[in-house]
Amino acid sequence: MTSQLPVDDRLASTHADRWRDPKLRPDERADALIPLMSLEEKLAQLVGLWVGADASGEGVAPHQTDMVEHTPPWSEAIRHGLGQLTRPFGTAPVDPVLGARSLAASQAQIVAANRFGIPAQVHEECLTGFAAWRATVYPTPLSWGAAFDPELVEEMAGLIGRSMRAAGVHQGLAPVLDVTRDYRWGRTEETIAEDPYLVGTIGAAYVRGLERAGVVATLKHFAGYSASRGGRNLAPTAMGRRELADVILPPFEMALRLGGARSVMNSYAEIDGVPAAADEDLLTRTLREQWGFDGVLVADYFAVRFLQTLHGVAADAAAAARLALRAGIDVELPTVDAYGAPLAAAVRSGEISEGLVDRALRRVLIQKIELGLLDEGWQELPADVEALRFDDEANQAVALRLARQSVVLLRNRDGLLPLADHQRVALVGPVADDAMAMLGCYTFPLHVGVHHPEHGIGVEIPSLREALARRHPQLTHVPGTDITGDDTSGIAAAVQAAADADVCVLAVGDRAGMFGRGTSGEGCDAVDLELPGVQAELVRAVLATGTPVVLVVLSGRPYALGDAADSASAIVQAFFPGQLGGQALAEILTGAVDPSGRLPVSVPRHAGGLPGTYLTPILGRRSKVSSVDPTPAFPFGHGLSYTTFEWDDAEVSDASGDVTAAPATWPVDGEVTVGVTVRNTGTRAGTEVVQLYLHDPVAQTTRPVVRLIGYARVPVAPGGAARVSFTVPADVTSFTGLHGRRVVEPGEVQLRLSRSSADVVASLALRLEGDEREVGHHRELLSRVRVEPVTGPAPEDRP
Repeated sequence: MTSQLPVDDRLASTHADRWRDPKLRPDERADALIPLMSLEEKLAQLVGLWVGADASGEGVAPHQTDMVEHTPPWSEAIRHGLGQLTRPFGTAPVDPVLGARSLAASQAQIVAANRFGIPAQVHEECLTGFAAWRATVYPTPLSWGAAFDPELVEEMAGLIGRSMRAAGVHQGLAPVLDVTRDYRWGRTEETIAEDPYLVGTIGAAYVRGLERAGVVATLKHFAGYSASRGGRNLAPTAMGRRELADVILPPFEMALRLGGARSVMNSYAEIDGVPAAADEDLLTRTLREQWGFDGVLVADYFAVRFLQTLHGVAADAAAAARLALRAGIDVELPTVDAYGAPLAAAVRSGEISEGLVDRALRRVLIQKIELGLLDEGWQELPADVEALRFDDEANQAVALRLARQSVVLLRNRDGLLPLADHQRVALVGPVADDAMAMLGCYTFPLHVGVHHPEHGIGVEIPSLREALARRHPQLTHVPGTDITGDDTSGIAAAVQAAADADVCVLAVGDRAGMFGRGTSGEGCDAVDLELPGVQAELVRAVLATGTPVVLVVLSGRPYALGDAADSASAIVQAFFPGQLGGQALAEILTGAVDPSGRLPVSVPRHAGGLPGTYLTPILGRRSKVSSVDPTPAFPFGHGLSYTTFEWDDAEVSDASGDVTAAPATWPVDGEVTVGVTVRNTGTRAGTEVVQLYLHDPVAQTTRPVVRLIGYARVPVAPGGAARVSFTVPADVTSFTGLHGRRVVEPGEVQLRLSRSSADVVASLALRLEGDEREVGHHRELLSRVRVEPVTGPAPEDRP
């Protein structure tokens, strides 16, 4: 039934002192406003409007061409108010100052059009920076994972959020917390890692930075999107409830509890036949009732209507709206559709309860109140708009630091790197002189700018050739091939250039794009993990010259390197390192910066077969019962430096701080501390990444052989040392047991201090003692890390 309360202007004015009263709690103000609103005014707050979208066929969202044709005109759409404005900066190139002024003018019209003067909440993409023209383009999330540096990611997110708020934007559609499960998936570049602990800690740091800047962080995609069959975008997900609970969901828990995210976006996935957008168990019982999330759940673009058009679980738009509302989706994005006229008609007919509308509306209003949008003094135009800059020195400095820390040195045979000044270097490969090879698909230049070439890129992006030429005097360049296509006519010239050089730097990889317009990115899935086009043929031909080869891979996913994994003298991996990635790569190749990145995903050896991550039980590894060896060429967590490190004095101490003999006793409700000393035995400063893994040899369900439960970046000067300690709560050993409950199980375990998931330095035996203990959402999620410099003599100097 529709509301029977009068909704005239006099009543609204009478109650203005309550819903506008800043002394009241946000929920009290929302509860005072909801009874004053008509059904149309309520529904207007539950939809977005994408005024810049068109049906040209060059969309930036799935099925955009099909879905935006019937968007109502501006004046009609805002007549009763508006919940959200979709991407006013991220749909077409617009000068920052002019864009802010235009947005303010739109907000003024929205305020004037509705009785209560409520502005729209404005959202933008911000995965690799504020997705706006002339905004700094940061490295992609895979690079965040490679850096193993939550504090730097938090700093980056804070700068992104500051730019967004200065422009009048309230909400960012990031971070992506999908755990990589199949590298063939085009959106692998948007994920942080193949490990939930690394995804969760890095993702929570991003959330903290964005939220502290006053921007609502939106966790996506909840849940299971990255586990689709065959790595295909929007394909069904074949996954059991344990994989969902132990691999997919933990990063979202961490980002909510440790980051304070105020919004969640549903996944396009369907798990066991139930689309996430209609999954009440996932979106309400798990997210809200068990986890206590009280923010706003927004629909991924067109996901409500997709319940009808793609999933086939709704007969029409009204049925789709009913399923989504009941499941818990509060706001339909990107533009008004099923939550508009179809939902209004269904509420009036009694098919859908107005209580469901009010439930969603209350959450929306509370968040708007928290953002100050319902306050009397709210201003649509930022005070210092004329000084607005999206790509300043502070942003660029952090982008460069993150790019440097994310580059991974996989191999360096015979110390070929860093390059020497006297060496003649041939720079070969299709991405060597391609500035766009630094960028992922959700960067503004590739996501939007490619459709508006007349405006230019908007920021300076040096290619690898440009950056390396500034640092190396003897450089020749031959592309050899294109990134895609089957033209091999340039390979001969590349081979000759390599043969004539002392060293060949061979740069191969991806071109990000959308929906088939690239080799990586949303809708750009791969049938296998061989390099795109004829790049593998180029690699084989150049390696055959006998010239020492530095293979540089600039990509959005790990590619199987085949024989190159053994034949190349040096291998460097960078995952779309952003606008200053070329500079970072050149600095590392020439030795100005020491490499410190570690692999956030394994690099497979073979292009075919089903890609698998390191998170696998025993039978997922090499075995005598299968002719297929899934062992990667380079494992998760692997990475080298130009200096050398030694680790010693690995030990376990109990809660009192006393060192204990193996196996150490570990109460199922307690904690232990493990430590190791890291010494730089080389001649230059470097950073080691100490990784802590759990090995559970016997459990009630099959468990991954190892899984990450702690890590630390450890910078050490030459000849110096640092002590790294991890305090590990027993809760982090928990998993979903035989009866579907998360438990800490007593028994023998090992804590492994490692350089990678496959390179164990010290294995410390422990025994979890006590009764099996059930834990829930409020369990301890993190191992606490402490890094301290060490004074005193090195081990060989001790008496």
